[in-house]
Amino acid sequence: MAVDAILYMRKSVDKMPLWVFFKNTRDVFKRDELGLEIATIAFPAALALTADPIASLIDTAFIGHIGPVELAAVGVAIAIFNQASKIAIFPLVSVTTSFVAEEDAVGSLIHKENDIEIPERSFPGDGEKEGLIPRVDTYKSPTSSNQRRHIPSASSALVIGAVLGLFQALFLIVSAKPILEYMGIESDSPMLNPARQYLTLRSLGAPAVLLSLAMQGVFRGFKDTKTPLYATLLGDGANIILDPIFIFVFRMGVSGAAIAHVISQYLISLVLLWRLMGQVDLLPPSIKDLQFSRFLKNGFLLLMRVIAATFCVTLAASMAARLGSTSMAAFQICLQVWLAASLLADGLAVAGQAILASAFARKDLDKATATASRVLQLGLALGLVLSVIVAVILQFGSRLFTDDPDVLQMLSLGIPFVAGTQSINALAFVFDGVNFGASDFVYSAYSMVLVSVVSTLCLFLLSASFGFVGIWMALSMFMSLRAFAGFWRIGTGTGPWSFLRL
Repeated sequence: MAVDAILYMRKSVDKMPLWVFFKNTRDVFKRDELGLEIATIAFPAALALTADPIASLIDTAFIGHIGPVELAAVGVAIAIFNQASKIAIFPLVSVTTSFVAEEDAVGSLIHKENDIEIPERSFPGDGEKEGLIPRVDTYKSPTSSNQRRHIPSASSALVIGAVLGLFQALFLIVSAKPILEYMGIESDSPMLNPARQYLTLRSLGAPAVLLSLAMQGVFRGFKDTKTPLYATLLGDGANIILDPIFIFVFRMGVSGAAIAHVISQYLISLVLLWRLMGQVDLLPPSIKDLQFSRFLKNGFLLLMRVIAATFCVTLAASMAARLGSTSMAAFQICLQVWLAASLLADGLAVAGQAILASAFARKDLDKATATASRVLQLGLALGLVLSVIVAVILQFGSRLFTDDPDVLQMLSLGIPFVAGTQSINALAFVFDGVNFGASDFVYSAYSMVLVSVVSTLCLFLLSASFGFVGIWMALSMFMSLRAFAGFWRIGTGTGPWSFLRL
C-alpha cells in the first residue's frame, strides 16, 4: 500500500504543470539526443546573436576614444535605430521561425508517408529471361539535398522584410532631427550633430538589416543556425576592420563608424541570400501562394509586444540622455554589455522555439515537454555564469570603453544591476522562445503590454527619485516581470500548455 501511495503521489506531481521546471534536472547537461539537438542550434545562434552587439561594443570602444559627447550621441542614435528595427523585424523573425519550422515538419511527414517503393514498369517475361527480380525505385522527397524546398513562408518573409526595410530607412532619414529632440537632445546640444550624422547614415543600412534578419528567421526554422553565424561573423569582421580605418585614418569620426556598419550589413545580406537561394524556391507559383494574411495577423500581435518591450528600454535611454552626456555615456556602455550578455540566452530561445514548433506540428507532446524543461534549466544555469562574467568585465575592463573619470564613476553604479539581473534576463528570453514555439502569440503580446505599463510607471517614479540608479532599478523590475509572465503561463498549464494538466 505504501508503495502504491508513493507511486500515486509521484504521478500526481508529474501531472502538475509546475513540475515541468524541475523535470529531469539531473539530465540538464546530458549529451543525449535532445541535448545535442539543442546545442547544435543554440550555440551557433547565440554566437550569431551576440556578434552584432559585440560589434556595437567595439564601435562604442572606438567612439569612446573620440570623446564623451560623441559616445553619448551615438548611444542615443543606436537606441533609436534599434527601437525602429525591433519594431519592424522582431515580429517578422519570430513568426517566420515558427511558420517555417511547422511547414518543414509537416512537409517531412508528408514526404515520409509517400516514401514508398514503386516498381519500375517492365515488360512481361523480362525478369524470367534474365532470372532477375524487376528493379525497384524509391520516391525522392522534394526536401532531399539535391532539390530546393518549397516553403511559402520564406518567400513571404523576404518580401515583407524588404518593404519594411525601405520604409524604415526613409522614415529615420526624414525624421532624424525631431526624433532626436524627442529623445532629449535639444537643438543647442553638442550631441545633436554627431547623433544626427550617425543615425542618418546608419539608416541607409536598414533594408539590409531587416532582409538579413528575415532570412535568419528562415534558417532558424530549418534548425540551421550555422549559416547565419558564418554570414554574421564575416560581416562583423569587416565592420571591425573598417571601423578604425574610417574613424581614425580617414578622420570621418562617427560618420565613419556608421558607414562601416552599413557596409557590413549589406555583406551579411548578400551571403545569406546566396545560401538561401540554393535551398529554397523563393519564387512561389502565384501571389496567392504567399501567406501575407497569416503573417499580418500574428505579426500584429508580436508588433504590439515588441513596441511594449522596447518602449521601456528606449524611454530609459531618453531619461539617461536628459541627465546629461556623462549619464548617457555610462548608460550606453552598461546597456550594450547588458544586451550582449543577455542575447547569449536568446540562442537557447531560438533552439527552444524551432524544436517546439516542430514538435507541436508533429503532435509530439512528450518532446515538447522535455524541450521546454531542458532549455529553461539551461537558461537558468547560463544566467548564473553570465552574472560572474559580466561583473568581472565591467569591474576590470571599463577603461576599454572610456577614459573619462566621471563616466567611469557613473558606470560603477550600474554594474550591480547589469551583472545581477543576468539570470532573470536569461529566463525571460528563454520563456519568450518557448511560448513562440507553441505559437502562443496572443498571450505573449497582451502579457508584455501589461508588463510594460507597470514598468513604465516604475521608471518614471524611480528615475525621479534615484536618477541613474533608479533607471536601472526600473529596468531590472521590467525583466523580472517578463520572466514571471512566462513562468505563469506554463506553470498554470493554460493555453497551449493545457496538456500538462492531463
